[in-house]
Amino acid sequence: MKKHLITLAFLLFSGACVFAQADNIVGIWVPAKGTSQVRIYKADNGKYYGRVEWKKEDKDELDVNNPDERLRSNKILGSVILKDFVYNSNKQQWEDGTVYDPDNGKTYDCYIWFDGNSNTKLTLKGYVLGMKFIGRSEEWTREYKIRE
Repeated sequence: MKKHLITLAFLLFSGACVFAQADNIVGIWVPAKGTSQVRIYKADNGKYYGRVEWKKEDKDELDVNNPDERLRSNKILGSVILKDFVYNSNKQQWEDGTVYDPDNGKTYDCYIWFDGNSNTKLTLKGYVLGMKFIGRSEEWTREYKIRE
């Protein structure tokens, strides 16, 4: 009986560690250009999303490159550009999501991982047609507050 309790406790602790690792992505991130901040959050459905929370210039800039004409009048500030990421504990990355690039209006399949052993550098790789070897990577840096 004692052996079963120890095994159960170990499994519960291991599961909690996986959830804690998965939530390390939650926070404020600055994309490589440094002209915006994106808040990554965990939604009620258990997936991870990212919303533009700050822009350096033109806070009223509209999403004029959006392929959906109805969305072109929406502001980029406040828009959700990362969608539907799930954590894969075996690969230690968030995958099966998409990233939207307001600069060109395109949405790419994407996966995300921490660069090295630090949780202050995040690497995103966007790709097309399911071919992960074709695409572009970008490093984002953790920020600890929304800029004004």
